[in-house]
Amino acid sequence: MTKIKTIFLVFLFTFFYLNNSFSQNDYFDEGQKFYKQKKFSKSKFKFQQDIVFNPKSEKSYLYLAKIYKEEKNDQLEEQSLNTVILLNPKNEEAILLLALLKIKKSDYKETEKLIDTFEKICVSLCGKNEELNKKLKALEKKK
Repeated sequence: MTKIKTIFLVFLFTFFYLNNSFSQNDYFDEGQKFYKQKKFSKSKFKFQQDIVFNPKSEKSYLYLAKIYKEEKNDQLEEQSLNTVILLNPKNEEAILLLALLKIKKSDYKETEKLIDTFEKICVSLCGKNEELNKKLKALEKKK
């Protein structure tokens, strides 16, 4: 009888473990779906759930940054972008968004460093480099 109980418990544990791991993968996908529908509150919650189960989810942090940008919460946007860059120093979208945020905050020196980094690593967003340099020059004229 104990052998049957053991087998049953192993089966039960496996079922719940697999079920839980499949649901964890859905948090990011659900968050992305809500983000595309501009349901930012629901989207934010799903990305935060994804981060709980996968703390190195740079994509979830990037989407959170985009949500905070929509909400005009510069502090949380910057924190999320810094986390993305910490997880992946070559994430060009995060560097681009952080450079734009630093321009908004009139942080010339930090913007200059970010643009330099962006120029070195850009692959798919290189067309944005000209826009960044124009904004940097405009920022420099304000000084």
